[in-house]
Amino acid sequence: MPYADLVFTGGPVFTSDAVRSRASAVAVGGGRIVAVGRDVDDLIGPATEVVDLGGRMLVPGFQDAHVHALWGGLDILRCDLSVCSTQPEYLETIAAYAAAHPDDEWVLGGGWAMSAFPGGTPTASALDTVVPDRPAFLPNRDGHGAWVNSAALRLAGIDRHTPDPADGRIERDAAGDPTGTLHEGAMTLVNRLLPVEPPERLVDALLEGQRYLHSFGVTAWQDAIVGAYGDAGDPGPAYVTAANDGRLTARVVGAIWWDRAAGLEQIPSLLERRERYRAGRFAATSVKVMQDGVAENFTAAMLEPYCDGHGHPTDNSGISFVDPEILNEAVPQLDELGFQVHFHAIGDRAVRQCLDAVDHAVRRNGRSDNRHHIAHLQVVHPEDVPRFRELGVAANMQSLWASLEPQMVELTLPFLGERRAGWQYPFGDLQRSGAVLAAGSDWSVSSPDPLAAIHTAVNRRDVGDAEQERFLPEQAIDLATSLTAYTAGSAWVNHLDRDTGTIEVGKYADLVVLDRDPFDGPIDEIGSTRVLQTFVEGERVYAAS
Repeated sequence: MPYADLVFTGGPVFTSDAVRSRASAVAVGGGRIVAVGRDVDDLIGPATEVVDLGGRMLVPGFQDAHVHALWGGLDILRCDLSVCSTQPEYLETIAAYAAAHPDDEWVLGGGWAMSAFPGGTPTASALDTVVPDRPAFLPNRDGHGAWVNSAALRLAGIDRHTPDPADGRIERDAAGDPTGTLHEGAMTLVNRLLPVEPPERLVDALLEGQRYLHSFGVTAWQDAIVGAYGDAGDPGPAYVTAANDGRLTARVVGAIWWDRAAGLEQIPSLLERRERYRAGRFAATSVKVMQDGVAENFTAAMLEPYCDGHGHPTDNSGISFVDPEILNEAVPQLDELGFQVHFHAIGDRAVRQCLDAVDHAVRRNGRSDNRHHIAHLQVVHPEDVPRFRELGVAANMQSLWASLEPQMVELTLPFLGERRAGWQYPFGDLQRSGAVLAAGSDWSVSSPDPLAAIHTAVNRRDVGDAEQERFLPEQAIDLATSLTAYTAGSAWVNHLDRDTGTIEVGKYADLVVLDRDPFDGPIDEIGSTRVLQTFVEGERVYAAS
């Protein structure tokens, strides 16, 4: 056997294979793993690079099953509010950005947290104090709402007479005047006016997002919206450009956006884009269906109405963005055409509608290998938990959200009611039912750090807060299960499991060196683990300074 190009030795190796076996050495040649075991000394030659793990752990490259890499990179390049946490900090950051970019027609950026504002709704009057002279459009962290100033409202013609769109809501005061927060489809009233980003700017944003994800050990992902949505433009052409010229080092599956304002007539265009958006390490083989909104602004689709904060039912049970009759026809057609369907579902009604649509596909087409999956899964009715395994639908977890953080405590729990609040993020029940678990971050909605998400999945509380009450601890999953979900599970969802997701001979050397063995310590220290090096096909794409 020829000498290896790269050898890892001297530390534990979590293979993420079916039996979660351990090893202590891995050898790489020609971009693939050529040996896994305990002794690879005979593969070390004069040109072999040897990485001494020194007791640190080697794991498969993390795969994010639901992320917005280009948009996250664009947020970094724009007015990035994700590093702030209070209204004064937001306003200070916006003011500094506006002063530094006086020639920009609009002030664009985002990443604010709803919990920083009363009722989760910032005001135009506050934004006017720092941006009075030009329009500003700043989506929040989850992308389901936007903070705009008075100039933006005037430019869009939004006033007390403007009706709410069918898929959104304009936040208003007691007199009916817009206050400066636009929910869901109401954002389009403004973002349709935004300047178009030049193609090279979107490529720069993608590469910035890729750099950031590699720093957290992410070597592959599924981009959860490839299409014209929000304020950032379609990521598809940027992916194709970067894939063709070799700058896309990650493996990426694109989920083509299902336009909820259109119907079945859009399917031919999805087929056309599937063919056009395929190059190198990028392939847009999935379709993204956003079935509802989010619980914090009462647009997540619920089986029963929201409460008013005092335990009394209201007349609002959220919004199903795609009519179930259309969904029950679209999903079978997409399934027959070989598309994977990537659903967004937060509320229990939305989850059920997505499962029902897959059930229609199975009944019509038989079982396929398309590996449909539902992301977020905030509220899942207990009767629907076993249906994931029965229908072969993967549970795509955003584990970082399963804690008693301020947005959960202040803007969610009071409006769900006690019984329904206990159905949130049921990862433990899904695991016990036999469902396939995959994992993702939804960055830039939240941190893309897989280890922070894994920490929360195991502990059901935030990193660095060992005193925080555990949120529904019976739904915790163990470290090995969560780590496997973020590697082999997401690789399965991405149809990349033949060549990635585990550390086995013959697979690509997509590997990550951690700064410790997270199994060798208390579980409340998992989130302190950091990535030291990231490799794709044996090539180092990140090294900690």
